[in-house]
Parts: sequence; structure tokens; C-alpha cells
Amino acid sequence: MKPELLITAGDPLGIGPEVAVKAAADPAVRRACSPYLAGDTAALAKAGWTPSLCPLLPVDAPGLRPAPGPTAAGGKASLKAVLLGVKLVKSGGFAALVTAPVSKESWALAGAPQPAHTDLFRALEDIEPLMLFSRGRVNAALVTEHLPVKDLHRALTRKLVMKKAELFDGALKALGYARPRITLCALNPHAGDGGVIGREEIEVLRPAAKALRARGLRVSDPVPSDAAWAAHLAGQSDGLLALYHDQALVPLKTAPGAAPAVHWTWGLPFIRTSPAHGTAFDIAGRGKADPAGMIAAVLFAVKLAKRIN
Repeated sequence: MKPELLITAGDPLGIGPEVAVKAAADPAVRRACSPYLAGDTAALAKAGWTPSLCPLLPVDAPGLRPAPGPTAAGGKASLKAVLLGVKLVKSGGFAALVTAPVSKESWALAGAPQPAHTDLFRALEDIEPLMLFSRGRVNAALVTEHLPVKDLHRALTRKLVMKKAELFDGALKALGYARPRITLCALNPHAGDGGVIGREEIEVLRPAAKALRARGLRVSDPVPSDAAWAAHLAGQSDGLLALYHDQALVPLKTAPGAAPAVHWTWGLPFIRTSPAHGTAFDIAGRGKADPAGMIAAVLFAVKLAKRIN
């Protein structure tokens, strides 16, 4: 029996409804699972949804303006869809939750309690999850997420680095790596040059890596991020633990290869994946959105569900 997956359509004025509908109609998706959609009925119908395609759980946005862009109505509807999705997947109604992009601005206008998906999941479950990105054999995880660069030196603690590394080890094992090799990125250029360009490597990262190895994890000492990425892309590690958002996302998205990146969250009591792109308000409603990222996110969720459930 094929697993049933719930796809939340994201901001109704973004490309989420379009890529969700295109993914639900994709032959590979339909062979792998039974998709359900949750989102604004009008936006999904405009994107091509019909009752014959798949079931719809309506989460409508009354009074939504027609022009794409951040709105309180869109933020409220997309937040309600995610909250409904969490409730249903936790109750066992679905094997996994796949989320289309939401707008942080729309959520802020709607008075959302958290700025984005991962922050919301962290607050709802009262646990520290791990944000990961996978693209073929490339696997990158984040120690910090949507944090200003100026605040990194205060946020990076041994405890946080170790927690994220242990979560990453478990996530990689779920993908089939028996004893994952993890490369830890340095924060400073040249890994601090012995403390000349910063002491985070000496005071935080190396002690954390040493303690992790004592627990049996295969984690490197901090490596300058350019060398770390080169080694990972060459297959010399199974995962790369980045310290901040762009340290992972810029190389991940520009590395050679046609496969789209999948964004997933590990450490939650349910499976959650999403495409690694945003709402793209600038092309929304024009039929131009590429569903490859959403299709990859759905198929990745099916893969995790088969390995874990």
C-alpha cells in the first residue's frame, strides 16, 4: 500500500499552490505515494487542482488580494495549513508532511508566533531540531539557522555544536550511512589561523569535535569552509556540518549537478521535507514555476517514511 503524504500549499499568493499541484500530478509522485493537499481552495484551483487529482483539505484565505506579495491573509492561511498538517501527521493520518514555501513577511503580518517552519516546529514540540539540505550525495546541516552573522559568535556554543552533530549523525544513519563521516566547518577564515583571526575554533569547535569523537562519532576538527566543501563534494565525507545559513546554502545550490536540493527537518516526532526555494512572488500565478524541487521533496519524504516507519 502506498503511503499517504500531506502537502501544505504554502503562501497562496506565492508559487506554492502551483508547485504543489504539479507535484501531485507528477507520475513519479503518484507511483510512490497518495498525495493530499492542504491550502487555499481558490489558489489551488487556479493552479490546476481538481477533485479528480487528489483530496484537498481546504484552508482558505478570505479577503485575499489578487496581486502576489506578502499579506496578513496569506500568512494566516499558510500558518493554519501547517498547524493542521502537524496535527494530522502526528496523529498518524499521514506518513509525512511536505511543506511548500511560506513568506516570513506574511507570517509576521498575520501575527504568527514564530517566523518560519523550523522555528514553529521547535516551539510546538519543545525540542531542538536539525535543519538539513540534501542534493544527491551532498548532505549539509546547519548549527544555526536564520541568524544575523553578527550574532554567530554568541550563539555558537560547544553544547549546541554537539547537539547538532549528534542529530546529524542520526539523520545520516537514516539515509543508510552506517558510520557517517562528518566534516565540521570552521567559522573564521583559515580556521582562525591559530587564534590570529578568531578563537572560536580553539575555544568552541575543536573541544566539541574532540568530545563528539569520544562518544564514537566520526567528526573532523574544524576545517576552513572552502576546503570542507571541496572535500565533501569529492566524496571524502558523508555530511558537512555548517555553522550558519549561507555557509551551507551557497555552495549547495551552486555545486555542479542537476538534482534539486531538498530541505528537511530531523529530530521531530514526524517526517517533514520541503523544496529548498522560497515563495517567488515575482513569478507567482504565471505558470512558470518549476516543480522539480517539490517533486524531489515528496519523493525524499517517501524514502524517509519507508526507512523509518
